[in-house]
Order: sequence, then structure tokens, then C-alpha cells
Amino acid sequence: MKKVLSVVVSVYNEEQALPMFYETTKPILESLDWDYELVFVNDGSKDRSAEILRDLAQKNQKVKVIYFSRNFGHESAMIAGIDYASGDAIVCMDADLQHPPQCLPAIIEKLEEGCGVISMVRTKNRSAGLIKNITSAGFYALINALSDVKFEPNASDFFAVSRQAGDVLRKNYRERVRFLRGYVQSIGFKQGIIEYEAQDRVAGHSKYSLRKLFAFSMNTIMCFSNLPLKLGMYAGVGAVCFGLAVMIYTLCTRQGAPSGYATIVILNCFMFAVLFVIVGIIGEYMAILFSELKDRPIYIVEKTDNLKNPGEMDL
Repeated sequence: MKKVLSVVVSVYNEEQALPMFYETTKPILESLDWDYELVFVNDGSKDRSAEILRDLAQKNQKVKVIYFSRNFGHESAMIAGIDYASGDAIVCMDADLQHPPQCLPAIIEKLEEGCGVISMVRTKNRSAGLIKNITSAGFYALINALSDVKFEPNASDFFAVSRQAGDVLRKNYRERVRFLRGYVQSIGFKQGIIEYEAQDRVAGHSKYSLRKLFAFSMNTIMCFSNLPLKLGMYAGVGAVCFGLAVMIYTLCTRQGAPSGYATIVILNCFMFAVLFVIVGIIGEYMAILFSELKDRPIYIVEKTDNLKNPGEMDL
């Protein structure tokens, strides 16, 4: 029997892109030596995305749809797709065609070579501006400096995993605050890399604002590194050295009774700045711990199309 490739697609307000994505991807999937299933995850879309997905599922039994009860976010949608996928390998990609379906044959080749994890690395992003490209490069440089796990720069949410690697993600990586592409690169298995050039969005606009990207970056750093928690110790040592230097400078330069006003103000400002930064970092870690302790669902499925036992895998 043919092996099956599960293609997981996160959908949030993509009514304009979905028909083009389906018409572009379906012929490519049908040309492969593997069979396929298209697993769409409707992440609480407020436009006609749900209606379009329902029509596609009625026309093609290989189209499977998961409908969330509300918007849970892109990462939750990908996790749900991985949970419900039944194929021998899983590919996660977006519906806006920035992740080119033309890469699917190359992914199959890597899978047949025995790769358990395939990272898709952007060589160019036409739609991203200068600021986004700079911040993206800076983010990967920072996370690689802080974390013991080294990530492939410009790796995207476009990736593929074998059934075995997918089972690891289903069973063991269930954090509420997560960085899925990072988990994919950190679980081991034989790694493969395919480079691609991100295309322009066929419709709509990016759902990630700079504020969301910043929050996402902070959560990622804290998921993979405890080094920020150690900043208190380093800052304390630095503050002691700074204080000693200021004291020596004051004693050596005083003439008569030293006023000391500027010295006190500078020292107090510096110490309070260090204190507030450390308290803020501890607060972020506590927020992540609080989210994990509440143990709320990563996502909630309202209904499904062309999937057996809907709702059994709500995690």
C-alpha cells in the first residue's frame, strides 16, 4: 500500500487564499508516489473560511477539517493538525502560499532518505520588510547564544516530520507556551534541510503584528533558556563593581566635604533599573509557570469533517 502524507494547514481568515491554495496543492499531491490527506484546521475564522472548507470536504474525502470553538492561535492549530493526522509523515504549512507546495516532492525525497525531521529554511522573504528581516536575524542570533539547543536560522513553520517524530510531539511536547519549530529541531532524529524562497501572499495580510512577534520571541527565549534568570547574579556582581568604582572615584576626587549628590542619584537610578529588569524577568517566568499549572486545553475542537471520533483528541 502507498504511504500517506498528511499536510496540515492552519487557517485563520483565509477565505481569499483557500481556493487558490487548494487548486495549486491538489495536483501536486496527486502527482506524488505517496497518497495524501489535507488536514485543515480552522482556527476560529470570522470570515467565510469555514464555509469554504466545508465545501472542499464534501467534494473530496481526502480533505479533513478541524473546527476550533474559538481562535487559539497558529501554534495550537498546528498541534491539533499533528494530533489528528494519520499519515506516515506530516507536513505543516500555511494557506497563503508563502510556503510553496512545489517543495512537497523534495520533502518526500528527504523522507524516503530516512530523515525524521525536515526544516524548511527561507533564503528570501519577498513580503518581509527590512525591519522584520533584521529582527528575525537578531532573534535567531540571540536564542542560539542563550540556548543549549542550536536552531537553524530562518527556519519557518513550514516543516515535515516522520510518524515517529510526530508521535513524540503528540505525547511529550504539550506545553501551553510553546515554540513548535524549535521543538521540531530539538527532538533529534535524522535532520534534513530544504531551502526555499518565500513567495508573496496570494491574499490577505500577516496575522503577526510587531507586538505579537515580540511577545512570541520573549516566550520562546524563556522556553529554551534559563539564562535570563541568572542575570540577577550577574547584575549583582556588576552593581558591586560599579559601586566600588564610584566610591573610589568619589574618594580620590573629593575636595573638602564631597557633595555626593550626583553620585547618589546615578547609583540609585542604576540599581533600581537593574532591580526592575530582574523582577520583570522573574515575572515573565512566573507567568509561564502559572499558564502551565492551570493546565487548560491547548485547543478545543467544536466539530470535524471527514475525521473519525471527533473530539476524542482534545488536549
